[in-house]
Amino acid sequence: MQKTAFRAAVAAFAFTAFAAPAAFAKGPDAPVTEAQLAEHIRILAGDAFVGRAPGTDGEDRTIAYIIGEWAKAGLEAVPGSATPWLQPVPLVESAAISGDAKLRVHGRDFALEDDGIMLTGRDPSVALKDVPAVFVGYGIDGTGKVATDVKDKLAIMLFDNPPFGDKPPRYRERRQMLAKAGAAAVLVVATDAVPWAQLRSALGGKTVRPAQEMSEGPAISGFLSLEAADALFARAGQDGGALREAAKAPDYRGISLPVTADFTATSAVRPFVSNNVVAKLPGAAPDGKAVLFLGHWDHLGICGPQGAADRICNGAVDNASGIAVLIEVAKRLSSGPRPDRDIYFLATTAEEKGLLGASYFADHPVLPLSDITVALNIDTIAISPRGTPVATIGRGRPAYDAMVREVATSLGRGIDGDGEADAFVQRQDGWALGAKNVPSLMVGGSFSDMGLLETFLSSDYHGPGDNFTDKVPLGGAAEDADLHVALGRAFADTKRWPGGNR
Repeated sequence: MQKTAFRAAVAAFAFTAFAAPAAFAKGPDAPVTEAQLAEHIRILAGDAFVGRAPGTDGEDRTIAYIIGEWAKAGLEAVPGSATPWLQPVPLVESAAISGDAKLRVHGRDFALEDDGIMLTGRDPSVALKDVPAVFVGYGIDGTGKVATDVKDKLAIMLFDNPPFGDKPPRYRERRQMLAKAGAAAVLVVATDAVPWAQLRSALGGKTVRPAQEMSEGPAISGFLSLEAADALFARAGQDGGALREAAKAPDYRGISLPVTADFTATSAVRPFVSNNVVAKLPGAAPDGKAVLFLGHWDHLGICGPQGAADRICNGAVDNASGIAVLIEVAKRLSSGPRPDRDIYFLATTAEEKGLLGASYFADHPVLPLSDITVALNIDTIAISPRGTPVATIGRGRPAYDAMVREVATSLGRGIDGDGEADAFVQRQDGWALGAKNVPSLMVGGSFSDMGLLETFLSSDYHGPGDNFTDKVPLGGAAEDADLHVALGRAFADTKRWPGGNR
């Protein structure tokens, strides 16, 4: 049976087996308990789910579990969907088999260190010859357009986000813009925004991209380490630091380099379909506006080296914890007094591959994006203990900030306003919606205590150690779950929150 058919069957089974609308109840919402979250995390981060990688049996088990729990909570499949509960997301996995770049500077061969470059071909076999190179800075100017002639050229672009423009696109979007402008190849310079070793670990094997991006992307794409790029620039008579500084100008137009390149690459290319999971809680008095809760269900699958004792990246904190909270929030909002507005729940795929599921939803929404009065993303929530102040990623809209403060204060929570969490705004699914002007927030304690967060990010994060144990702190996660129930009720209340993207 094909994967897509199997997943549809799984969804149908989950619906028929579990769909029983929750009974209405009066009074305040029951607090979310640590035990309730623990049960969901223990299942989703268990070895049977094989790390929840998109396009695997782990995905099948994950979406069946989410649908079953949401159906039991009283949520409904979005009406009119060709695949109830599921939003298919076409993806392409590319695994590099071999790749070679031969560079010449002023006509003379220039060899890069083998560990300073990574290459991926768009097609199973790609060969390019005598491609002239141009440094394009961030790839776009202050107006958001490609300002350099890149047709049939190698564009060398910086990874970091441009320091100019309103909501500048990330490197993936800028790479795609260069391809549409005719670039034959794009190499991204991995600056200090992400350590080279971490990038090689994440992208050095298999890469996953949206099917449309893959078909329309450059024939060759890849990454250069900062050291490799600076060595190339130096041989070409340029100073890398000076080039990066010049690129910060919004009117930067790029510079041609006395460099040509030959590229060959062979790859194993596998198209497949993964799925976002989408559900709806119909409002009691809908007014055309809606609240959206979201969190990514995916993780890295089998990530450890061959022969290792533990090869599965189970993703307990990242992000089984977030899905556990989404399930319990759905139960509270469905079983208590019905909110005025429609509330949507979205579990996204391929966040770990670059916010791909959230971006697909933003490009193919099941409701007009202008109807979403707020999107509340939940990710990596089991970090902090009870009593941790509330930080907000995506702050800066006064009315929204005031509502978060009001709701948090009513629950006895303090507010962390030091802004440290702002650094993560483009590293979470809410960015895909925020980039399209949907007010998107990630609210809670996990991004308030930077010491605890950095400890996780430098240890178990994206490794086999992110397992569920009794040591995973769930007190703060339970408090944040209660906070999201209260935020959902506040933003779905047509009197308390009149609506509109204020």
